[in-house]
Formats: sequence, C-alpha cells, structure tokens
Amino acid sequence: MFKEINAHKVQEMVEEESVNVVDIRDPGSYSAGHIPNAISLNDSNVKDFIEKTDKEKPLVVCCYHGISSRGAAEYLSENGFKEVYSMTGGFEAWPD
Repeated sequence: MFKEINAHKVQEMVEEESVNVVDIRDPGSYSAGHIPNAISLNDSNVKDFIEKTDKEKPLVVCCYHGISSRGAAEYLSENGFKEVYSMTGGFEAWPD
C-alpha cells in the first residue's frame, strides 16, 4: 500500500537525503529536468532496481502529473518496499 505525498514534503526529504526518488517519465523529459538525485525508472531497469535498492528507505515515485505514479507506487509496494509514496501533482508540482 502506498500513500500520497506533496512536492514540498518530498523536497524536504530530498534535502535531508532521507528518501529514494524514482522518476517514471520518459527519458527525454527526465533529461530535460528532474528532482535532484532521482533515478530514471523504466521497464528495462525496474527489475534491477527492485533487487538492489534498500527496501527500508522511503521511496517516492514521480511522474508527469501524479496519476501514473500511483500504479508504479503500488507495484513497488507489492515488490517489498515498506514505505512508498506517489507524489501528488507529479513533476509539474515540483517547486523551482
């Protein structure tokens, strides 16, 4: 089960380095701009990510507008991550 989280709270967690962030947008959008230290997650690297990432550390999933991140957050939660969040509003909500 995942929870919703707003971009300002994610920003605080990123600054404290207390969270892993994954960005599920397409590579071009990720390249054009992303949350600091966010990992670009896609079909080709998701299995490796699940196997090698600390499942105890909180995980935030970011997409374009906060819709598709919900499904990805649910999937990652089902694959062993203990504390998973979907970022409300997606990257569009990220403070400049």
